[in-house]
Amino acid sequence: MLTALVGLSTPLTGQGGALTVGLAYTVGSGWQVEGLEVGLARAVHAGPIAALSLTARLGSFIDEGAIIGGARGFVFGTSLAARTPTWTIAELGADTSASRIGVDVTVEATGYVGSRSPLPVGSPWGAVSLLPGLRFGDPNGPRLGLLIGPTVFLGTVTEVRTFLGVRYEAPLARRERHP
Repeated sequence: MLTALVGLSTPLTGQGGALTVGLAYTVGSGWQVEGLEVGLARAVHAGPIAALSLTARLGSFIDEGAIIGGARGFVFGTSLAARTPTWTIAELGADTSASRIGVDVTVEATGYVGSRSPLPVGSPWGAVSLLPGLRFGDPNGPRLGLLIGPTVFLGTVTEVRTFLGVRYEAPLARRERHP
């Protein structure tokens, strides 16, 4: 992970960097993890991997059965994700400013720590997710993604949940040389 962090923290001139902001949910019966995530993504174009991202996630445990006062404890996670190229399935708009709808697949590994965790996996724990995604927007500009797929919690016990994510990517400004 440190190698990935160094690669993501280098100057982003010409590297295709983007800021990502989103919501992350691990849904299922009983307690769920709901959080906000912020991170950096970088285009890498290495075989089947089009982009790598490093993300921080902050959230809480939510009891979906409670009507009032369902929150309990906090959770923090760090994710490293690899995404395939986005395959275009439709284009909307004019030829000069078309928005695209496409699909891709993200594989994500996350390490979590939590306070007052009601989940049987304990704290800390890890998770691995396989997330097919639907992306909307300009491939070279801002894009919105909807991801849903299985996530496997690995801790004192192994548990499979459904991961639901909504992510917004905005390209970072590139440095320009001044004469």
